[in-house]
This record gives sequence, structure tokens and C-alpha cells, in this order.
Amino acid sequence: MAEGCLLYYITDRTSFSGEEHTRRRCLLDKITEAATYGIDYIQLREKDLSARELEELAREAMNIVLQIRMKNQSLRTALLINSRADVAFAVGADGVHLRASDLSPEEARRAWSSREDPLVAVSCHTLQDVARAEATHASFAVFAPVFEKRDTHGITAVGLKVLREACQAEIPVFALGGVMLENAKSCLEAGAAGIAGIRIFQENNISSLVRGIRS
Repeated sequence: MAEGCLLYYITDRTSFSGEEHTRRRCLLDKITEAATYGIDYIQLREKDLSARELEELAREAMNIVLQIRMKNQSLRTALLINSRADVAFAVGADGVHLRASDLSPEEARRAWSSREDPLVAVSCHTLQDVARAEATHASFAVFAPVFEKRDTHGITAVGLKVLREACQAEIPVFALGGVMLENAKSCLEAGAAGIAGIRIFQENNISSLVRGIRS
């Protein structure tokens, strides 16, 4: 796997054990680790939080990312907020990650009318979703599920053949869903610009993971 492999960490503080305060602290520590060791994108995906709680957590996460950027200008991790363009704008995040059913990338960018063009990622589950994301000028698409995920029932993996078709788009396409170190290479060989996931980042030492993927 080449150094050009992009990495997209999607957060889930509920997978950490302990009380809410402990889980939040674990999440912010993992975000610090991810930004320190060169993860390209982080999606703050804490769907159970209220808008106020999400904004508070997003501000903390954004402050961490900015501090790391200031200390080392070669580190450019971008923070995206899941679904909430308003929260992303309010905290000065780098962009927003949209579900397929959310507003379009073009509509989301209007919230940044007074700022530089934001990153807008889109979740895609079909080739039609990817084509729509491309047509509406998404920054990149996250295509899932590529492989079967543990503890998930009733969701059919699309497989590498369909991923390869999705990667014919003019925008970068990330592989998501059951992607682990041992199968990441096959996603890149299918044309994926990078890999995305929750467990692969939260359950591993990120420094070792990045070396393993990019070595």
C-alpha cells in the first residue's frame, strides 16, 4: 500500500467503556492520536448527542486539531462533522459529512458563503449514490459496506467488484465497512483513494496502523 493511501477515521465514543465523561475523554485522546500520526480526515459522528452537546464536543475536537497543526505544519488532519452543516460552520470545522438522504453538497456549501470552500463528503451505498455525489460536486464519497461487518445483520456487502465500479467516478472514493489491515490493500487495488472506518482506528494503535498501511 502506497503512502498516497488516504485514511478517514469515523468516531464512535459509545464503543469506549466507562461513564460518559470517561468515554468523551477517550474519544478526544483518540482524536489527538489520529491527528498526531497523520490521519487525513476525522469525522465526528456522535449521532446520539443533542445539537448543543455535539457543538461543545466538536469545539474541543477542533481545538485539538488546530493545536497539532500549529505545532507541526506538516500535519493537516481535517475535521468533518457528521450531517450537521450548521454545527460544522459554527465551530470552524473543515467540512461536513452528509448522509445520502441529507441536503446536497451544493446546498451544504452555502453555509460557508463567507469562508473558504469546505470539504463535503457523502455516504454512498449504490453506484447511483456515487454518481449523484459526483454530479453535485462532493469532495469525496465514502462507499459502504464493502465487506461484511461483524455484529451487523441484514446488510449485504457490495464487494470489491462493485467498489471497483464506484471508483470510476471523477471524485475520490473511500472504502468503508469491514475494512481491516488485512483487506485494505485489495480496496486500494480496486481503485479506492483510501479507507474509512471506526473499529480499525479505535481498536488499534494508530501509529502502528499508519505504518502498517503506508509502509
